[in-house]
Amino acid sequence: MTTGRVLALALGSVGVVYGDIGTSPLYAFREALRPVAHDGVDRFEIIGLISLFFWTITIIVTIKYVIFLLKADNDGEGGTLSLLSLVIKSVSEKRRSVLYIIGMIGAALFLGDAMITPALSVLSAVEGLKYVTPTLHSYVVPISVVILVLLFAVQSRGTGAVSAFFGPITAFWFLVLAGMGIYHIQDDYSVLIAFNPYYAVWFLFHSGLVGFIVLGSVFLAVTGAEALYADLGHFGKLPIRLAWFGLIFPALTLNYLGQGAMVLQNPAALADPFFLMFPDGIRLPAVLLATVATIIASQSVITGAFSLARQAINLGFLPRMEIYHTSEAHTGQIYLPAVNTILLFGVMALVLMFKSSEALAVAYGIAVTGDMVVSTILLYNFIRLFWKWSLFRTLLLIAPLFVIESIFLGSNLTKLHHGGYVPVLIAACFVVIMWTWRRGTRILFEKTRRTHIPLDAFVRSIEKKSDHGPIEVPGTAIFLTSDPTSTPAALLHNLKHNHVMHSQNIILTIKTQSRPRVPTEDRGRIERISEHFQLLELNFGYLETQNVSQALAHLRKAGLKFDIMSTSFYLGRRKLIPDANSGMPAWQDRLFIALASAATDPSDYFRLPANRVVELGAHVSV
Repeated sequence: MTTGRVLALALGSVGVVYGDIGTSPLYAFREALRPVAHDGVDRFEIIGLISLFFWTITIIVTIKYVIFLLKADNDGEGGTLSLLSLVIKSVSEKRRSVLYIIGMIGAALFLGDAMITPALSVLSAVEGLKYVTPTLHSYVVPISVVILVLLFAVQSRGTGAVSAFFGPITAFWFLVLAGMGIYHIQDDYSVLIAFNPYYAVWFLFHSGLVGFIVLGSVFLAVTGAEALYADLGHFGKLPIRLAWFGLIFPALTLNYLGQGAMVLQNPAALADPFFLMFPDGIRLPAVLLATVATIIASQSVITGAFSLARQAINLGFLPRMEIYHTSEAHTGQIYLPAVNTILLFGVMALVLMFKSSEALAVAYGIAVTGDMVVSTILLYNFIRLFWKWSLFRTLLLIAPLFVIESIFLGSNLTKLHHGGYVPVLIAACFVVIMWTWRRGTRILFEKTRRTHIPLDAFVRSIEKKSDHGPIEVPGTAIFLTSDPTSTPAALLHNLKHNHVMHSQNIILTIKTQSRPRVPTEDRGRIERISEHFQLLELNFGYLETQNVSQALAHLRKAGLKFDIMSTSFYLGRRKLIPDANSGMPAWQDRLFIALASAATDPSDYFRLPANRVVELGAHVSV
């Protein structure tokens, strides 16, 4: 990779990867100050707080994510579900079930974070207007609502055209953060001793319970760090690391130091140390720039939720949903209407419920810390399985990270009764949905297996010459099934009702592999089992759109003989009926049936030719 290409990718990563963590200075230090500033400003408490911010960013972001987690890639892709799909290949069935549950929790927490981040970021930026014109304070919520509605409304158009500006604008934002930090460090140079970790430790022991509670606000400085890992496949390790060490880390450090120095010199700045860093003459442009930065940060989180939802669908955690590609050049740019609608209503509810960034910040952090604990657990398994580290060496790295993140999680849990229950409830809802879908599909698969007719026995019987056999008609019939060893229900129904069999019958199974993408040459595997029957297995990565028409066109070039104009795709349409003996509670039965009913039609999801699909229905109890 050329130097120019690396620099271009590094600039692009600034807008996409670091948008969320780059807006943390808007509110993180302000919220951390609130519990300790009731009796005025204590110099060493301020320095201790800044030290906590610096070392939290250093340990969690720099050491865990930038240095280690970026190495734990799945064919170049990152993210909680990518790491999960990589790890589960090499563990026992019992351990795999536990990891699946952990992965579900991590994915659910990320989706909860995707609701809170846009609400908190945009509110905190728009609130800067009250320092420009106090009369605008009452318009903060309406303005935030309008911005967020417009943001979600344009998602269907894609981010390709806008994303070209994300990098430069966000890079300018970080330069402004660094510049204002440098400008205010001169207010009190003693703030520089915050680089000494002694002051962070002193603050925690000196402040006692208050210090433990403050940790929840300090953690706001690293929200968005998971985007480092999730967007690995878009930019690669080197550009992401270059952007972090070359711009992001220095800019964040300088800005927090500047906020601390300003508060030491002027205790009145406690009210909002970020916006009060700017002189009156440039405060309005600063508010506008902050608003743009928060919109970019929100956009990054929303697109991350789209990507995670697609991975969850392909890995069997969620039912099929409509997925639209918003760019012909970039397959990662997708739009999921259902996810977009859920996020919009969730974000609107949070804005209207909390009405200020101060109130919403209390609810923030639990989802992020939980997600980070999940990624640390998965990292432990990855290191043991793939890097072959000894248990002692692995624990030497993982144990401190796990303890630190668990302490942060415990601190954030103290916010439960103040609004912290909101992200927990959101994540719990997503966990229940994913658990129900996975459990229900497994029960349904096992139930159909008990009544299945082995495919090989069926083929042998149907191939026997008999005057009473079905009529053979020209053309190709493709039957989709999840189990290639049993006869598809649609094939049995076709014979039962139409009494015909096509001259060529293909039993098609679609599988999602644990790697992000499957090379085109490995897409399909064909096996002929008789004169009239073939088995076809199509393999897709969990990041790929499962386009069956496109895959078949490639296989046709590779030698699979069929004419698409004389080919019919047969799908089994199952009407699910609640069964008291299904193994799930009645409420979970009903939820699974509702999810199945809301799922996208398989002909749309698998991109089958619309005028070549035949559906045959049956009632199935579950």
